[in-house]
Amino acid sequence: MNTGLMAVAASVCMLTGIGAGLGIAIATGKATEAAARQPEAAKSIRTILLIGAVLSEATAIYAMFIAFLIISKM
Repeated sequence: MNTGLMAVAASVCMLTGIGAGLGIAIATGKATEAAARQPEAAKSIRTILLIGAVLSEATAIYAMFIAFLIISKM
């Protein structure tokens, strides 16, 4: 197998981690703004934020797992 191509594939998989990090950062910023505007809704905003962060982080973990599988085949 072509190990260079597999290394590129693993690197592309790990780019998902950058997207997940940026997504969580943007969502956290927006949730902070929303909680500042409506302090009485802070609890529901926090709940929605945590659900979104968990789903975004799960995507990054799946990508890391696939990258490890690709690397283990080298």
